[in-house]
Amino acid sequence: MSPETPRDPVLPIASAVRRTALLITGLVLLAACGPDGGASDGAAREDSAEGFPVTLENCGRTVTVDAAPRRAVSLNQGSTEILLSLGLADRIAATATWTDPVMKGLEKDESAVARIAGNQPSSEKVLAEEPDFVSASFESTLGTGGVASRDRFDELGVPTYLAPSDCMGKDNTGSSDGSRTEPLTMSPVYDEVRDLAKVFGVPERGEKLVASLRDRVDRATEGIDASDATLLYWFANSEAPYMAGCCGAPGIITGEVGAKNVFDDTREEWPQINWETVADRDPDVLVIGDLTRRSQTAESAEKKIEFLESNPATRNMDAVRHKRYVLLSGQAMNPTVRTVEGVERVAAGLRSFGLAG
Repeated sequence: MSPETPRDPVLPIASAVRRTALLITGLVLLAACGPDGGASDGAAREDSAEGFPVTLENCGRTVTVDAAPRRAVSLNQGSTEILLSLGLADRIAATATWTDPVMKGLEKDESAVARIAGNQPSSEKVLAEEPDFVSASFESTLGTGGVASRDRFDELGVPTYLAPSDCMGKDNTGSSDGSRTEPLTMSPVYDEVRDLAKVFGVPERGEKLVASLRDRVDRATEGIDASDATLLYWFANSEAPYMAGCCGAPGIITGEVGAKNVFDDTREEWPQINWETVADRDPDVLVIGDLTRRSQTAESAEKKIEFLESNPATRNMDAVRHKRYVLLSGQAMNPTVRTVEGVERVAAGLRSFGLAG
């Protein structure tokens, strides 16, 4: 997940909350029934809609969705932006946990979706939305210390979906943001797009979006040769900065442009590295997270650059002296559809600095 994502106070789903949620579910089901106790015509049509029920294998679980969700709650910005990109704003009851402004072109749709928390919401806030589907980008969101476990949502009859990029080839059992057992590629992100499109009954939109993303990567990297360039990715925090290891979303970007990450010798997703070590690696280009959230020091690119150019340990780095900075949204540095935006911007930056053919 994004390093040190803050959260609202998280409370366990107490018995009373479970009873309330189950009661709400029962009322919703009754409302869908006709006078004779059978399903209404509208509900029957949806239940028998082509392609349903949908069953997916997702991060070691079998997830079955009987009908296209109408009140989805998306618990992370990356997941929400996929749903918005698929034209599903009217199916999203609420969203939470944002690091950046919404992706360009989605502003109007996003404004119509309730944001129940800027950071991680409590389980009570989520249940109050009466969700019929819950999606998340990070295992920690649907795990211990998160909103609620997937098992708890299963108890309430609410299907959950977790981004494959956070469970495939990744070990989340340790502290912090986990480590990669295998380098990440865009394939799990494309799988997430297809899965969510299928869940919502719009598979053709998913294929169209994947094709568009692939085309953007191809166009951004056509003919590029940055094999002699070195990069460093700084997400957040100035006291103990979170820098990208080898194999997460920044690894996708680095691989696509053919450059080298100066911290590709660690498989941790976002290790905290001291500034003396950063200065010793002395990358050609600094890729800087430009975040709008307020939880760490030096969230915005402006604050990061101010720090780099004034700190004795960093101000003489080659990239700092020559102001070779590429600014990315936090979402572009996470495994999302916006990782493609990261490829585009880093490729353009390397070319503008004369570091790529």
